[in-house]
Amino acid sequence: MKNAIRISCNRSNLKVVRDFVSAYLAAYSLSDLHLNQIVLAVDEVVANLIIHANGEDESQHLDLRLNVNNQVFGIEIEDDSNSSYVPSSYKEPDLQEHIRVGKKGGVGMTLVNRIMDRVEFSTTGTHNVCRLYKKIA
Repeated sequence: MKNAIRISCNRSNLKVVRDFVSAYLAAYSLSDLHLNQIVLAVDEVVANLIIHANGEDESQHLDLRLNVNNQVFGIEIEDDSNSSYVPSSYKEPDLQEHIRVGKKGGVGMTLVNRIMDRVEFSTTGTHNVCRLYKKIA
């Protein structure tokens, strides 16, 4: 099974990513809930990278690689963005304050951190790597 793809930074490729992750994980007989949670987490990170890090610039690309090792699903998402978007500086928002003021948005990474077992971001120059891990057994 193919475990890597490259997409241009266009929102229309979010469906491509969702389908790619779903097809890859289909071999592991996950519950629909578990599968949909993982797909949602990957979708959120990829959307953030397409929109915020790369400004939906179709000349920019994201590389995605999937694997399962010792019953842990792993995905690496890489790009070469020189934007000021720094996901490694993310701080969890005060959800009660979001609700109180009626703020929309800004909670996607909170969801990702709650779904996935481990989330890592690293940057070297303009090369960014996000790694997501989830035990699937």
